[in-house]
Amino acid sequence: MQACPVFIEQMPKIVDMRRYMVMEEADFPDSMQEAITSLETRGHPFRGTGATRLDWTEGLNIQQSKDTKDADVLLWVGCGGALVERNQKVTRATAQLLEAAGVKFAILGREEKCCGDLARRIGNEFLFEKLAKENVAILNKYQVKKVLTACPHCFNTLKNEYPRHGGGFEVHHHSEYLAKLVDEHRLKPQPGCGDKITFHDPCYLGRQNGIFEAPRQLVQISSEGKTLEMDRSRASSFCCGGGGGMSFMEEVPDKRVNKERAREALETGADVVAVACPFCMTMMEDGINARKGDREVRVLDVSELLLQGIANTAGESDSIG
Repeated sequence: MQACPVFIEQMPKIVDMRRYMVMEEADFPDSMQEAITSLETRGHPFRGTGATRLDWTEGLNIQQSKDTKDADVLLWVGCGGALVERNQKVTRATAQLLEAAGVKFAILGREEKCCGDLARRIGNEFLFEKLAKENVAILNKYQVKKVLTACPHCFNTLKNEYPRHGGGFEVHHHSEYLAKLVDEHRLKPQPGCGDKITFHDPCYLGRQNGIFEAPRQLVQISSEGKTLEMDRSRASSFCCGGGGGMSFMEEVPDKRVNKERAREALETGADVVAVACPFCMTMMEDGINARKGDREVRVLDVSELLLQGIANTAGESDSIG
């Protein structure tokens, strides 16, 4: 809407058109049908994976809501955080940081289903409503008051869309929550290694929900002030190309959004591209690896950067990168 001279909100119109194409005309790509079928039958969009929602907990002492009433926070892991191998490391890092700070938290485990963001963005409103109602029912069953998630898509859906379905819980993105733990001295990171770091703003964290400073605070700690901004950042940031269901579609060759964003990140001269979203992680890693050549450039989540600097987890945390 910010770019429209007569203040028309374009995105809701586009989503409405998608909804009509999907619900009335059944007009969508085959790859999207596979994701929808998996959502309907397995509660997540990753057709073909053998991973479960508890695989990432191996070796960690993670409580499930069904087994404890002492949790102050519900860690909403999300489909990517639970089922995509690279993003499982981010979930583990977040859990280790919460444990280091003494936060009492639990997960839903196998009771968690996709939040429904993908279904709603591609236009399958019926499936979104079904998933939302089922998830709200299980969260209310355990009387959850505070939810934490590392996925901006889940964050936006749980925070802004679930209240209409009976969800009355407080929702935080992990970058906000971890930055707060640092401010309260419950996490005491040591200065980073001095890598030059640039941060990619996730669409649903930045533009949609106005969270720009918290992830940058974590990056600043890790970079010792060597933080580099891309030309397009904050409210003017450029999408990674993974939202709106695009992660489950094949883009037109030579027009991949993630490769264009990777080019912008590499032009900063950064050693590390920091992200705060599982979709951005996947898309930016793919784009960076395709364009970096002989350069050594890593893509890390802000939680992984913070974990590197936590002294009281030294020697106990998972290897990063």
